[in-house]
Amino acid sequence: MKKTRSFSWGAAAGVVVFLAFIILLENITALVPGAPRVLQPTSQLFTVLKKGAVYSLVVVSMNLLNGFTGLFSLGQAGFMLLGAYTYAILTVPVDQKDTVYYLFGGSAVKFSLQDTFALLFGSTGVGGGISMVLGVLVGLILAGLVAAVFAYLIGLPVLRLKSDYLAIATLGFAEILRAIFQWQPLGPITNGANMLKSFPTFSDFNIEDASGKVVLRLSAFVPMLVAVVCIAIIVLLINSSYGRAFKAIREDEVAAEAMGINLAKHKMLSFCISSFFAGVGGGLFAMYAANAQAKVFTSTMTYELLLIVVIGGIGSVSGSIIATFLYVACSEWWLRFLDSEQTFASPTDPARLAFIAVFAVAVVGVSYAAIRAARKKEGHTLTQELPIWIVALLLLGWLVYFVISRSLKLPLLRNGFRMVVFSIIIMIVVLFFRRGIMGDQELPDVLRVLKNRKHKKEASK
Repeated sequence: MKKTRSFSWGAAAGVVVFLAFIILLENITALVPGAPRVLQPTSQLFTVLKKGAVYSLVVVSMNLLNGFTGLFSLGQAGFMLLGAYTYAILTVPVDQKDTVYYLFGGSAVKFSLQDTFALLFGSTGVGGGISMVLGVLVGLILAGLVAAVFAYLIGLPVLRLKSDYLAIATLGFAEILRAIFQWQPLGPITNGANMLKSFPTFSDFNIEDASGKVVLRLSAFVPMLVAVVCIAIIVLLINSSYGRAFKAIREDEVAAEAMGINLAKHKMLSFCISSFFAGVGGGLFAMYAANAQAKVFTSTMTYELLLIVVIGGIGSVSGSIIATFLYVACSEWWLRFLDSEQTFASPTDPARLAFIAVFAVAVVGVSYAAIRAARKKEGHTLTQELPIWIVALLLLGWLVYFVISRSLKLPLLRNGFRMVVFSIIIMIVVLFFRRGIMGDQELPDVLRVLKNRKHKKEASK
């Protein structure tokens, strides 16, 4: 018990330090005027932090269902849609509803949460800030609850299915839901196929002085805080008796039922909890995008989330978080320059260095995999490896030329090439990490194993 308690306190302290670091990072330009461009408020770094926080919550909630309970669901985008629209509908200010719902002559929902709280705390100054914070908080909770209610109603017939059949059923639900929310007769509530906007976003949490100048930026801290709290709740659930029941169902349903576990109850509980946090994630996503539109929440988004779960490790919370930020950073930032022709004027340009690193890893990884596969075949000879070695050396030679040159145009780069390179990287990761980056282990477990190995090596010496 002492070890568990000390670990919990240590983890809590680490989280507090991390959140404090996010605040410092976001406001570093105010403390250090000459800070690098990457630390500027408009940098892609903060886009990655915001989207990564939102996606990490949704991915962990999906892992709770797919990884820890063993239920193959593909309805996450649908529950995110429910959460996004619930949050947006309830938080659009009353004085903005006519503008947002102009095609339908105004909204059928005649109130907003922050305006309701403003009646108690005021709409200006500190009171206005409290009203806005409470409105957002209640909106996110209601977003999760609406998603959970729909999950319960859907789960009654759907959770009797297993494996691929469950996946197809939940995917169908998500697609039906997306079509319903774009249905014109529901326009006074959902705004039809048009986007909802003008509701509070992450930037509204920035603190300004009387002149309107931002004195404290919190736009990256807020999604991080919400994601940390929600993921902490999921972790506590996983480590509870309910979590152990979920894992037992995943391993063997027959054995779990023989142990006295109510399969229907625990499956429904896992499904609803996962959907609740997906709904909260949907509300956060609306805040990140500054709008809510049904056409964004496609099956592609679900596949994207599932891919992150697989890369991180099915049944690993820390693996899901690490994979999320790596995925978002690569897709939104590090590889973005590949979508257009580039000229790198400086040898230390971050985009140039990123391209060198990614290209080198891709060439070496693919070449190693090809050579390894060739050597496993019967009748293998060295001449069969020769084409692989020639191509690899030519590519690496070109890379060396790129390294020593101060400026180089890459005319082959076109829109979409970023995802080509990104897909190759994912294939390499899946090839060498078939159970994901973390497998079913958590980061403390991996660190503990590495520490024990180090001690064994030192003892053997």
